[in-house]
Amino acid sequence: MGTALIYDEEMTKYKLLWVDPACKIEVPERLTVSHEALVKNGLADRCISIPVREATDAEILLAHSEEYLEAVKKTPHMSLEDLKEFTLQYGDVYFHPNIYHCAKLAAGAALQLVDGVMTGKVRNGMALVRPPGHHSMRSAANGFCVFNNVAIAARYAKQKYGVKRVLIVDWDVHHGQGVQYSFEDDPSVLYFSWHRYEHQQFWPQLRESDYDSVGKEKGAGFNINVPWNKVGMENSDYLSVFCHLLLPVAYEFCPDLVLVCAGFDSAIGDPEGEMCASPDIFAHLTHLLMNLAGGKLCAVLEGGYNLTSLAQSVCQTVQTLLGDPVPRPAKLSGPCKSALESLQCVRSAHRQYWSCLRHAADLPTSDISTKRLKLTEEGENAEKKEEGEQSTQDQVWPEPPERMAPPVRCALVLPDDVACPHGCRRFSCSDDLDPLVVSKLRESFLKDSDDSDSLTALSSLISLTEKMEENEICSGLALVRDVTVAMACVIQHLATALSNRLLVVCVGDCEVPSPIGEDGRTLVVQIGSQETNDQKSKYYIPVCLKEGCRDTSGFIQAVFGLVLPLGYEYDPSLVLLVRMPGSGVCDSVWQQLTVLLQGFAQGHTLVLMQEDEKACVGPTASSLLWDPAPPLGQLQAPLPEDVEGVERLRQKLQAEWKLLQTTAAPEAGGGDEH
Repeated sequence: MGTALIYDEEMTKYKLLWVDPACKIEVPERLTVSHEALVKNGLADRCISIPVREATDAEILLAHSEEYLEAVKKTPHMSLEDLKEFTLQYGDVYFHPNIYHCAKLAAGAALQLVDGVMTGKVRNGMALVRPPGHHSMRSAANGFCVFNNVAIAARYAKQKYGVKRVLIVDWDVHHGQGVQYSFEDDPSVLYFSWHRYEHQQFWPQLRESDYDSVGKEKGAGFNINVPWNKVGMENSDYLSVFCHLLLPVAYEFCPDLVLVCAGFDSAIGDPEGEMCASPDIFAHLTHLLMNLAGGKLCAVLEGGYNLTSLAQSVCQTVQTLLGDPVPRPAKLSGPCKSALESLQCVRSAHRQYWSCLRHAADLPTSDISTKRLKLTEEGENAEKKEEGEQSTQDQVWPEPPERMAPPVRCALVLPDDVACPHGCRRFSCSDDLDPLVVSKLRESFLKDSDDSDSLTALSSLISLTEKMEENEICSGLALVRDVTVAMACVIQHLATALSNRLLVVCVGDCEVPSPIGEDGRTLVVQIGSQETNDQKSKYYIPVCLKEGCRDTSGFIQAVFGLVLPLGYEYDPSLVLLVRMPGSGVCDSVWQQLTVLLQGFAQGHTLVLMQEDEKACVGPTASSLLWDPAPPLGQLQAPLPEDVEGVERLRQKLQAEWKLLQTTAAPEAGGGDEH
């Protein structure tokens, strides 16, 4: 269906007309550099361009008062002095004779994007807009924002399309208090925001931006605030919050539409954020959200004031929306202590509302973070701010890696009687396979039998992995006679032939090839129903669920709490996903897992299934082509035994696997300071 890009140069045609240190960073170039980067990288041409329109009065009134709208309507006719005077009644915002027109275009662009996604004209998209919106309140402009673009879009989607549940993810570095106020008593909108907070010392300096502001009345639990109490947060901190908080709650909520307040002042180099997350992290954040709501995702630009990292981050986001393989994540070292403190607080505050968080730890002790510290003397604060600005200016980071999509998206090794799904390529090995490889296959797996079909299938598997290593093929699927033998064959070949790293995710009960070495070249995570006390290696991790893979809630909890954090920290160069006979996993859960695992290894994922799983070839191939998996529905509470089992395993492993940590307690290792 394609990805929409909404942009209009008209939204660059306003700027600050007087001296205001707080507002000088909100410049027209924010929009132009973002769009120029998309054009330069060939991404704009790959998107479907949707024209901008102005939002109507009725649409703006979905989130704003009539009095406020009428006041803003007068600004095009004001003198410079009148505009200055009008601006003074609001906080950290400025007005210009053209800003009312631009603000209507910004809100209208968000609505155009919702229309495109909800009608199926496009799968997803991004709106490059200005002014931003998430600080704007019902009756007040605030923080460069005039109309609340995303709040209007959420209400519009509910009203026009009957959308029952909307997820709003705000990864801007400032708290979008305007969005929070709009929906804090509304259980149909789940609002998530992480933001620089520093114990209420950072703008907008609101008590209700802290972790314990969870929503009101029927909306209690549907407002999630993650306060960053230190600057310098890195990729590991962002991914930890997604894996251990946002994704489990979002899947339990099961939205019909995902809206992203896409502010890139949370990227490295930004003078406002002072964070250290590299632009490529937004490829991963986008990828992790794209499987929700059947893929209906609308990203709307908010902040971002370093023109270099802003443009890079926009490109990473749009390229992921287009379906290109995501880059291998950079600089993953485990979350820092301050991030873990915040994560622990938020999980604890929300455990009464979400079954996926029922096992969350208690609040930290009172002597660490999260409680507002007394303000230091003004001179110390000013000195700290000046030092922070200087360090931000001095930051240097590498260009995000080039993301080359292989010529073949998905190749399949199939028996002759199984049709190859549309969009995929049937694969078989060449006749000139290395005789040494053939000899090893016969010796190890065929026991000198003359089974030419099995030899051909195993040889094709080896050849397919080599093509994936050379980036000629992105992902693959093989329907094999004996999946256990095929798994052992691939593991053995890669262990001897490559210096790369293999992540094996095995769904169902089986005998895992032994031994799994301690050299770190292979990490196996097995999810099944058989309990074992035999953890053969740090690199073999058995996950036991009472009903195996049949219980969707328990399985998804294991994926987010264990599989994804382990995969991100391990950083494989190839993922091997194995579906064992009789695993019990339903196709929709299997498809979700297949898409999520493609966030690793630049999308290089090889799926193995037994020959009698022919009916699953189509859905699996669809996921390997990055088609969104079917929603799982609102998840019920996982079985208590599974919750306890996964939690025990996570605690056991977290000393060695830092991304499994969810608390800052000393026994968890405490997290290192960045």
